[in-house]
Amino acid sequence: MFDPAVLAQILWTGLATSSYMVLFTIAFSLVLKVMKLWNFAQAGMMAIAFYAMYAAVNRFAWPTAAAVVFGLAVTLAATLAFEIWGLRTLRARRSSSLLFFIFTLVCSEFAAYVLTLVFGTEPVTLFPEILSPVRVIGQIAVSDWDLLGVGVTLALGIALALYLRFSRDGQFVLAVSDNAELAELYGIDAKRVYLVAFSIATVFVCAGMYLYGSRTAVIPTAPLQLMLFAVIATLLGGMGSVLGGALAAVGLSLLQSYSVLFIPSQWQGLILYVFLFVTILFFPGGVRRGFKAA
Repeated sequence: MFDPAVLAQILWTGLATSSYMVLFTIAFSLVLKVMKLWNFAQAGMMAIAFYAMYAAVNRFAWPTAAAVVFGLAVTLAATLAFEIWGLRTLRARRSSSLLFFIFTLVCSEFAAYVLTLVFGTEPVTLFPEILSPVRVIGQIAVSDWDLLGVGVTLALGIALALYLRFSRDGQFVLAVSDNAELAELYGIDAKRVYLVAFSIATVFVCAGMYLYGSRTAVIPTAPLQLMLFAVIATLLGGMGSVLGGALAAVGLSLLQSYSVLFIPSQWQGLILYVFLFVTILFFPGGVRRGFKAA
């Protein structure tokens, strides 16, 4: 029988670790919901966000707050340029969805290649020291990083939900996500809504990369692997459901955390590919829809 204290520790650690994965998944699923775009360019934006913050902290010696603002500004500029000069051009040409998908992949790989030339391939962390002060609460070790990760994720998630539910622009975002052409007939500017959606996603990306980079070493190609997790969580949660994707991200993180009780840690990565395989074959519309169809 497993020790309850060990199970509780794994539960808390898994929840804390899921924080940045939830942020990446929300960013990905929000863009998919609003723009119907499988935005793999998000991996490139994630890399840009990390290395902008890394340069500000380690090369410019800026304080953390300034580095985060700088990372957000640089990533937002890159994201809006991607939308304005890239995606809008493809929409004007009425390009196929496959071309959109390929374009996002190309942008992601291009960003990774440029960052590799500038920063190299050595793994780096955002801060020289990644250990965080730890306190024991009822036999559970809780680090300051854990509290920050859970707190930031909850705060941003709640803020997004309130924004979409109660703000005028949030209602516009939901309207365009339901039917962009119909929304434009009612006077809603879909182009502006796309910029808003990308801007929101950028905030989540930067927050996620700050948490990830302050805990784990990063290389320019690492975000593409993180994107796989976001894609699987989005599929499991149901395309078009931001909340479903976030909950699926938590579930997948906990599954990976508890898997150490049964399989060696080096096999944990295989779990994601198994879930991707099963989801695509049996639950292409999400687990909830899959069970309803059955």
